[in-house]
Amino acid sequence: MSEKKVRAKYGAAAFASSVKAEFPAVFPRAMGPNCAKYLQEIVDGGLCVDMVSRFEKAFAQAMGSKHFIGTPGCTNALHTLAAGWSYKPGDEIIVSPVSDYGTIMGLLVENYIPVFCDTAPGSPNITAETIAPCITDRTRAILAVHKLGLPCDMDPILKLAARHKIDVYEDCCQAVFSGYKGRRVGAFGRAAGFSFDSEKSLGSDIGGGVLTSDTELAERLAFMGLSRGGVQEPGYGRRHTERGLALRMPNCTAAICLAQLEIAEDQIVQRDRTVRLMTKLLAGIPGIIPLVIPDYCSCFSCWMYGFSIDPAAFRCSADELAAKLNARGMPNIGLGRYYLMPESVVFLRQYTEQNRYPFSLPPASRRHRYDAAACPNGRDFLANFVRWFWTEKYTDAHVEQMAAIIRAEAEANRK
Repeated sequence: MSEKKVRAKYGAAAFASSVKAEFPAVFPRAMGPNCAKYLQEIVDGGLCVDMVSRFEKAFAQAMGSKHFIGTPGCTNALHTLAAGWSYKPGDEIIVSPVSDYGTIMGLLVENYIPVFCDTAPGSPNITAETIAPCITDRTRAILAVHKLGLPCDMDPILKLAARHKIDVYEDCCQAVFSGYKGRRVGAFGRAAGFSFDSEKSLGSDIGGGVLTSDTELAERLAFMGLSRGGVQEPGYGRRHTERGLALRMPNCTAAICLAQLEIAEDQIVQRDRTVRLMTKLLAGIPGIIPLVIPDYCSCFSCWMYGFSIDPAAFRCSADELAAKLNARGMPNIGLGRYYLMPESVVFLRQYTEQNRYPFSLPPASRRHRYDAAACPNGRDFLANFVRWFWTEKYTDAHVEQMAAIIRAEAEANRK
């Protein structure tokens, strides 16, 4: 009998802790005042109220875009994008190595090959400089992940893509309402995927979707992602002309998303303000390297925040320091080495070693490498990056208290 697996946890279940927190936690979430009203509309209407379209229209308008296609979750949103691309098996999509499995799942299902370029040194994000060496004649798109809610430097990435005539898409699942040079992320590539999972900046019960101002692409995504690749033929019914999906956002999820959207902007302004205060306070602690917020980041919709440690400065490891901070009441603080996709998605190595389709030759043009050493900047960043989940509930006093705890533990464990 095979050993029983310990399944990964998500949402509120992943935030449960045996340590009594001294600071506000992400859960329970603040709910928009109209949440119960919108849900009751669905009940009173006998399931005939189209709350999904209402939310899609409201979110697109809030983002300054033409179209939004709602999906059940963020992984589904990015899968819908992948299904709508119409590339060939073995074609390559360049993507950040510091991300989440949901970023690449759709690529793998659609038989595209994720190519992990490295991040910039000391950063969770990719740049034009780290992307350029990975471009080949099989590269079809760049999928820019705005990790932690921190925007990538998009202008150079767009110029690089234009030079090579390849598409740019954005993974904004951790970056709802984050700003790049005064514009909200999600508006720079041809399309962008979003997440409304319960722990995210705009947290519903779950949910996600795809944003685009390309009307033709929006129709393609709705056809492939919502209509299962089916067309309605008079006198016959549905004919499925392509291998489509059924990834429609539930009405009740849309109702909660709509209510949460109505309170999200004020919450994200609070997140941006308090996280900048934390960055300023941590910058004065020797051996503690706060997350860099670039000047181009006009709004940091901080979903997760953290700092790196200089291992040479302390007697303890980053893991041990995180444990000490957790014991001092900082909730859910720890390391996230599992975000290094080339290492944590172990079946990718197995597929290449087994010459398994589409990593076989052909359709792949070459043998791809999936391990931590392939992306040393991303590996080194995560090795000593201590992070925890940010919330709009933090006040200046909370931030100052947390910074004081970090300073105290840093001093107590300094070499």
